[in-house]
Amino acid sequence: MRISGGKAKGIILSVPKARKLRPVLEPARERLFSCLGELVEGASFLDLFAGTGSHGLEALSRGAARGAFVELDSRTVTCLRRNLAATCKSAGTEEKNFEILTGDALRATPRQPGPFDLVFADPPYSLLPAIAPKLFLRLLRDGLADLDSLVILGMPGNFDTVPEGWRLERRLGKPRKGSPTHGLFRPVAK
Repeated sequence: MRISGGKAKGIILSVPKARKLRPVLEPARERLFSCLGELVEGASFLDLFAGTGSHGLEALSRGAARGAFVELDSRTVTCLRRNLAATCKSAGTEEKNFEILTGDALRATPRQPGPFDLVFADPPYSLLPAIAPKLFLRLLRDGLADLDSLVILGMPGNFDTVPEGWRLERRLGKPRKGSPTHGLFRPVAK
């Protein structure tokens, strides 16, 4: 698995062995970031359920200015730290602009101020029905997202959700059972 575009294109990401991760493959990330285009340049991001950090690191490589990663598993965080260092070095960016938190994505609060321009969330598919409503509620309640934020939710093709107070702007990927897709959500003005 490697970075698909930007200054750090081609950097190989370290993936922990014997972990139940579902890394977002390069073609899916490339499709997503082609869709995001100029929204990434200079943006701030929050990468929840970060795993290897592929979403946030792709954003960093493509010009995001600052960001935070949240991952629960400490051994996966060790890989994420290596991936962040390698991507920052290749992109010519300072690591101090990015933070990594070891903790629960529904509770951990980054030191960096929100709201974030882009929020990536790729929870385990088996937990998605229970997590999605809590996640979207938390993003607004805790000031991690606002009306200008775009939330990108990784979900299987057969999963449909539009949480209360949000609208689905676009869905990338094929809606087949188990096939990974990205839903792009924005808050609705009240």
